[in-house]
Amino acid sequence: MKKDIRQPMPNPDVIVERRDPVFQGYFQVDRWHLRHRIAGDTWSPLLVREVFERGHAVAVLPYDPVRGCVVVIEQFRMGPLAAGRNPWMIEIVAGIIEPEEIDNPHSVAQRECLEEIGAEVQDLFEVLTYLPSPGAVSETVTLYCGRIDSSLLPKVAGNADEGEYIRISTLTLPQLAEALEMGRFDNSLMLIAAQWLLLNQQKVQDRWTQSARAGA
Repeated sequence: MKKDIRQPMPNPDVIVERRDPVFQGYFQVDRWHLRHRIAGDTWSPLLVREVFERGHAVAVLPYDPVRGCVVVIEQFRMGPLAAGRNPWMIEIVAGIIEPEEIDNPHSVAQRECLEEIGAEVQDLFEVLTYLPSPGAVSETVTLYCGRIDSSLLPKVAGNADEGEYIRISTLTLPQLAEALEMGRFDNSLMLIAAQWLLLNQQKVQDRWTQSARAGA
């Protein structure tokens, strides 16, 4: 049986009195009635909080170590439009983990690369898992890094049946650093992945060099 991606782990410092669904559409919103421990035997008053139940996601930073560049995508996003910002976002590959895939996010990451950049990544490894908006959203994002041959990429990709129209481009590491410094990235997926790679590029190169030698 697959794990329920919406089922929280029991916590001895939290008492959940009620949890009611208040909206069910493409996403879900639940209303929680709870108390949490403050210190010792002292508990908070009853708190009522709405939580956006988005599920969980993967993100992939495709990196070409031969050409020293990363693959980024640009696509329309509804959230920035509603926030009064540019709705065409520069991002990395990402996708939602379906309930039946919760035990195999690695395969989700591989599939999303094929759909969003039209190419398969090699030597895919997990970097970290984080919560992009912990104040009101239950979603976690597991970030991967994968090796790719950027010369094989198409110019556009995406699943048209899902309304995806994705432009594909590359940034050298100096261009990535400059874009980061100039504030061109305004979403957590891109920001975290870019900063991580700029701090760890030598470790990534060494990892793949050792892997290639071991497979020789």
